[in-house]
Amino acid sequence: MFNKILIANRGDIAIRILRACKEIGIKTVAVHSVVDAALMHVKLADESVCIGGNRSSESYLNISAILSAAEVTGADAVHPGVGFLSENEKFARMVAGNGMTFIGPSPEHMRMMGDKIIAKKTMAELGIPVVTGSDGEVKSENEAKEIALQTGYPVLFKAASGGGGKGMKVAQQEDEIENAYKMAKAEARANFGDDGIYMERYLAHPRHIEIQILADTFGNVVHLGERDCSIQRNHQKLLEESPSVVLTEDEREKIGDIVTKAIRKLGYVGVGTLEFLYENGEFFFMEMNTRLQVEHSVSEEITGIDLVNEQIKVAAGEKLSVTQDDVKFNGHAIEFRINAENPENFMPSPGRIEELYFPGGKGVRIDSHIYRDYIVPPYYDSLIAKIIVHSKTREECLSKAKRALDELVIEGVETTADLHRKLIRNKDIMSGDFDIHWLENNLETLTKGEQ
Repeated sequence: MFNKILIANRGDIAIRILRACKEIGIKTVAVHSVVDAALMHVKLADESVCIGGNRSSESYLNISAILSAAEVTGADAVHPGVGFLSENEKFARMVAGNGMTFIGPSPEHMRMMGDKIIAKKTMAELGIPVVTGSDGEVKSENEAKEIALQTGYPVLFKAASGGGGKGMKVAQQEDEIENAYKMAKAEARANFGDDGIYMERYLAHPRHIEIQILADTFGNVVHLGERDCSIQRNHQKLLEESPSVVLTEDEREKIGDIVTKAIRKLGYVGVGTLEFLYENGEFFFMEMNTRLQVEHSVSEEITGIDLVNEQIKVAAGEKLSVTQDDVKFNGHAIEFRINAENPENFMPSPGRIEELYFPGGKGVRIDSHIYRDYIVPPYYDSLIAKIIVHSKTREECLSKAKRALDELVIEGVETTADLHRKLIRNKDIMSGDFDIHWLENNLETLTKGEQ
């Protein structure tokens, strides 16, 4: 087992990793930017090192500074958390090259899944269902038009190196191809430094379903069921739940079996999430995230399995502590992302937390790094807390969520808490009748208080 882990991240995920390390008995090193010196995990870690200025490029994306901190403190492993360098193949290689363990998959698998074209081809070869579209990068508008004749309209252009909805453009008909193609390439180039794009049939009313997996170096692979992440804005998730109300037990077992067999053939090691679009009883692979997910807490609540604990032990060469037969799904869980944003236009709202009260009680979990008088900086992601509720049924879970969200008090900055309070009182959300476009189609009436 590792002696000391450097946590190359910030916020609630850094605290989550620190807690797992302490429970296992591993010493921790926190790295931080200048403005983050007062973060909770920095104060709780065994050691801390300032690695640069406030901008991510000066600190949390500064590979040389992070590696220097690891060397100076004698860390033998690095946990990248989520975002920042968590899916950076170069960083993973440099960690290993400096004699430390990168707590994540191999650089080869990171590179493979980081290229959406290669990922789609690889998964199709492994038996994962994919949506019809181009076999690879689309080189011209004319080629796009030819492919669209085969798939049918509408079609979706996507960045080969993308994520988070960047570089995605829809063409409803042929005369929209040229503009969508050019805009997708330009956006892909601006966000990822790579203007490669591919295209696929656009699904009109899909759900966003993802499958959580765990795999070790001994060929053992388990899945922890699915998470429904369909409530999102601009492809950014706001609410996640498990299990999904639209899947049957047979569908859940079938897709879980397909995924675990594919991951075993791939030889993948660590935690990972395969994301799918689901429509009319069919799954279509979108991408694989080769890291811990923000919403991993939902899967932990319904299975009782500590994903970060397992992730660390697998990276240390240990076997998974559970088999698929050990994974039991218990009740229902929903996660609400509380962002420091205006709940209507989603503009960031940095500032000082003047008052703070988190809800509690049985089945209410809070993952957060904020405290009273904490200053939310303008430099990073606006997520400041996650409220996760767990109960026997979805109905009970929604009722508990209403109570928990009503108890929540965060003053000094605007947050999305009020949006969530309205969401869970909406008839479509309560009945489970929504898809990935629901929030954008209903946001205006929702914020006006209409049900």
